[in-house]
Parts: sequence; structure tokens; C-alpha cells
Amino acid sequence: MRTHPKIIGVTLATAVMGAGLAFYAGAGDAATPSSVQDGEGIRKADRRPQTLELAQAPQPTSTLPGGATSLNETYRDWQVACVQQGAAKRCALSQSQSQQNGQRVLAVELNAPAGNTVTGTLVLPFGVALDAGVALQVDDKPTGQPLRIRTCLPVGCIVNLSFDLPTLLALRAGSTLKIKATADGGAEAPFSISLQGFATALDRVGVLSR
Repeated sequence: MRTHPKIIGVTLATAVMGAGLAFYAGAGDAATPSSVQDGEGIRKADRRPQTLELAQAPQPTSTLPGGATSLNETYRDWQVACVQQGAAKRCALSQSQSQQNGQRVLAVELNAPAGNTVTGTLVLPFGVALDAGVALQVDDKPTGQPLRIRTCLPVGCIVNLSFDLPTLLALRAGSTLKIKATADGGAEAPFSISLQGFATALDRVGVLSR
């Protein structure tokens, strides 16, 4: 059974940029003394008091629709999520699959396109053979060399993804991204990710990230 959580939470992070405070001193002749003489012939310095003004840097406005600080949208089997805090904004598209008991089977999260490349993270369940890596194919067409399983964390086993332009075109036109892994005992451990809504979600993330 496939679920669509608001966010996977594996790689999606936000950066916070705090507003700075600046002090401004009075300018001009405020710091220049002028001498005057009182009635008893005693010279005194007349200084204007120096003033300090507390100025707060203007807060950047949100560039998400409606000035929102977060956004979640669904496109068929893909979820689009954006988070903005201050001037920092991050958007990603994701898909997560879980069993009926709520235990997650796999998850994939992809960043906004950078040129003709899309990077992201694939999370597989425990029990896969790390040395064997994983092989990806769109429908029946392989997408390149097997990928290394980087490490296993409490959330699952992590595979770094990087899709070039030919692979992205295949993903846009395909129906299923197939993942071939090997279980620790040597048996095949196949997984699949639906590509329904992928192209629309990827385009949406690209627009929102600008």
C-alpha cells in the first residue's frame, strides 16, 4: 500500500537566516565640539549628544504562493513539499511506500533540478546486501551502472541518486522505476516506484524553487 506523507524527512532540511541588528551613530557635526564663553569668562564645550538608533534588517518575504512558509501538493503518486524560513527555501518531490502495519518499505526524495541533473536519496529497508548495491531501470531499460548502498541508518539503507538528462527523459516517459537489490541471504529483493505524476511534480518543484 502506498502512502503520501507530507515529507519524508530523510534529506529535506531548512536553513535559518536570522535578521541582524545594526547600530547607527549620528553624523555631521554631532561629534564636533563648539566652544562658547559664559558670563564669567569660563570657556565650556557645547557638545550635541550622540544618538544611537536600533535598526532591524528587513525580513525577506516568502516567494511561495500566497506568502506561505510551507507547501504540500500531490501529483498522482508523488508529493511536492517546500519549506521557507527567512531567505532560505528548499523544495523536493518524494514518494513513500508502506505496509498495512505502517512500516515503511522504501522512500525516495529528489531535489529540484540543477541544470540537466536531479540528485536525491533512495531509502531501502534493512536486510539488503550492502556489497551487492542496487540496479535501477525504467520499465525494462537499465539506467546505468549499479549504485552503491552508502550506509544504513535508523531510517533505512541509503542510496545516493543522480539522474542525468537521458535518464530524466526516460523517467518522464516511463511508468515504473524498478529497483533490483539483493537480500542478505542472496535472494533477489525487487522494488518498484510508480512514475505516475513524476513529470508534473518535477516541473512544479523546478518552478517553486526559483
